[in-house]
Amino acid sequence: MNQAQEILRIAARGDGVTADGQHVAGAVPGDVLAADGTLQFGPRHQSPPCKHFANCGGCQLQHADDVALAQFVSERVTYAAEGQSIVAAKVAPAHLSPPRSRRRATFHAMRRGAQVLIGYREGRSHKLVDLSECHVLRPELFSLVAPLRELLQLWEGRLAADIELALIDQGVACGIKGIRAVGLSQTEALLDFARDNDLARLSLDDGLGPETVWEPEPATMTLGGVPVAFPAGAFLQATEDGERALVGAAKEWLAGITPVADLFSGLGTFALSLAGPSKVLAAEASRDAHLACQSAARRSGKPVFPQHRDLFRNPLTAEDLSKFGAVLLDPPRAGARDQILQIAQSSIPRVVYISCNPASWAKDAKTLVEAGFLLDEVRPVGQFRWSTHVELASLFTRT
Repeated sequence: MNQAQEILRIAARGDGVTADGQHVAGAVPGDVLAADGTLQFGPRHQSPPCKHFANCGGCQLQHADDVALAQFVSERVTYAAEGQSIVAAKVAPAHLSPPRSRRRATFHAMRRGAQVLIGYREGRSHKLVDLSECHVLRPELFSLVAPLRELLQLWEGRLAADIELALIDQGVACGIKGIRAVGLSQTEALLDFARDNDLARLSLDDGLGPETVWEPEPATMTLGGVPVAFPAGAFLQATEDGERALVGAAKEWLAGITPVADLFSGLGTFALSLAGPSKVLAAEASRDAHLACQSAARRSGKPVFPQHRDLFRNPLTAEDLSKFGAVLLDPPRAGARDQILQIAQSSIPRVVYISCNPASWAKDAKTLVEAGFLLDEVRPVGQFRWSTHVELASLFTRT
């Protein structure tokens, strides 16, 4: 390298990139890679707020200020689209969820000598970072780390557990995978832990599925103004703020349209928000989520019609879809290739596609565009603050 080069953007895995394509770890736009290989920080480079940053694999971008972070979130979406020769008519400013707003998390726990470690793994490693602070989680979740360490001290010998936390209507739902209660002392300790920390639910899974240990009242999550039973391990949007952004986009784009098909509907995050006056079909493969949505719809009286259906093996056909005024889909990270092919072959005029993976979304978007759809708008959403994980809401239309 003969001369200094400015960092222009952040790549998908979090490295800064120069004009000639060099990847520089820990760099953000505006930094300068000097001729001697050192990095000179620019105005968009900030001091990471968390002492675990650079070790903990939970965050990759705490050194980027909000301007640089928003740029990254937007470019993850637009570059994915451009890679499939797609340009959106409108790209909204990136929406970033604030610090300490994440309402679900999965920790790992293990024993090291006499200590129990709880935290995230290092990036690209199995090494566990024992957390003493976290700037992305809701305080209600992180406050359980120390009590969990104390609880798991009772499990002697080798310890390898996963801890799922979710903040729901009644408080924190906690699920521990990889342990089981043996004897009265461990059982009492679990009950004391749940009571003392005012848990909404505590469940254990020793390999045969979650078993509830503590649940003073039925666990629910309010979606679209409707309390929905919350099965252990059920999917929940990472932040309430991010959920509002995604649902808000869907409601805006689908206002006045009925009926609507909500595919990969989960517990009914979108269906229950869109229903009334719209009629909504809610198709979901997970039996627990389907039954929870079905029960909530019946109790609320909202015109949501849940259908237990594996859309990967049995997608709605083009003929079925042509009966709807619009379709909304929120598939897993792999996308929805077979379902998208049916949408492309249908006569449906409007598609709202919510995605947690810009790469798979862009491939599906290409299929829609080749079928005559236009990408009217895309809204990038950074729910996983300081992470390279990016989500989006998008609107496709055709005449």
